[in-house]
Amino acid sequence: MVDKQVKRRSPTMSAARIAQAVELMAREYGPFESERRLPPADEMVFTILSQHTSDINSGRAYARLMERFGTLEAVAQADVSAIETAIAPGGLAKVKAPRIKEVLGKVLELNSGSLDLSFLAEMPLAKAKAWLRQLPGIGPKSAGIILNFSLGMPAMAIDTHIFRVCQRLRAIDAKTGADKAHDIMEAKVPPGEVFNFHVAFINHGRRVCRAQRPLCGQCVVGNLCPSRKQFMAKIGTKAGAGEKTPRRGPGPIPHIPPEQA
Repeated sequence: MVDKQVKRRSPTMSAARIAQAVELMAREYGPFESERRLPPADEMVFTILSQHTSDINSGRAYARLMERFGTLEAVAQADVSAIETAIAPGGLAKVKAPRIKEVLGKVLELNSGSLDLSFLAEMPLAKAKAWLRQLPGIGPKSAGIILNFSLGMPAMAIDTHIFRVCQRLRAIDAKTGADKAHDIMEAKVPPGEVFNFHVAFINHGRRVCRAQRPLCGQCVVGNLCPSRKQFMAKIGTKAGAGEKTPRRGPGPIPHIPPEQA
C-alpha cells in the first residue's frame, strides 16, 4: 500500500506574535488615543455612512445630518428623501438613507420607543452582539464597531483592510471567512487591546499592506510576515522602491467624525 502524503496546514500566528505586531504598528502609526465616543445609536448611523467612502466624506455626511435634524429621533421621523439630501456628501445617499431610517425604526420598535442603546454595555458581550445583529443591515463588523468604539467593549470589527492583513500575517488561515475571523481574533487578542489592534491593523492595511502592490519593503512587521517573500518575489526584490513613503505617525481614528474629533 502506498502511503498517502497528508498536506499539513501551516500554523496560524500565535496570540503573542499578534501582540508583537500590534506593538510594532502602534510605534509606527500611534499613539492611538480616543477619549471622545459617539453614543451607540449615533455610532450605528455613522457606521452606515462610512460604508464605501472615506472617513472625511462620512464625517461630513454625519455632520450634515445632525445639522439638518438635530437628533436621531428627528431623523427616524423624517422622510427618506430629506435624509438623502442631508447625507449626500458621503456618497451612496440613495442606498444609505433608507437603511438609516429602517434601522432607527427597528431600534425604536425593539427598545420601547427609545434610541438609547447604552444598556448594551451592561450585557455580556455575546448577548450585546446578538441584540445588534437582529437589526437590519447590522452584521458582525458593524456590531463590533458600535460596541468597541462607542461603548468600549472588547468586540472585534474586521473590515476589508484588517481581514487582508490578518490573512497575510496568517493570524487566520486561508479558509477562514470574514465573519468567522471576528470570533477567532477576539479569542487571540486580549480584551484591553482590541481597540489598539483594530486601529493598528486598519492603518497598516491602508498605508502599507495594500490590496494591490503592498509596500513590503517598507513594512514594519515584515520580519513577522510569512507572505513577505511571496510578494517580494512577485513584484520585485525592491518592493516599494519608487513608491511614496507612507506618512508616519497617527492619522484620523476610524469611526470618529473628523470635524468633531
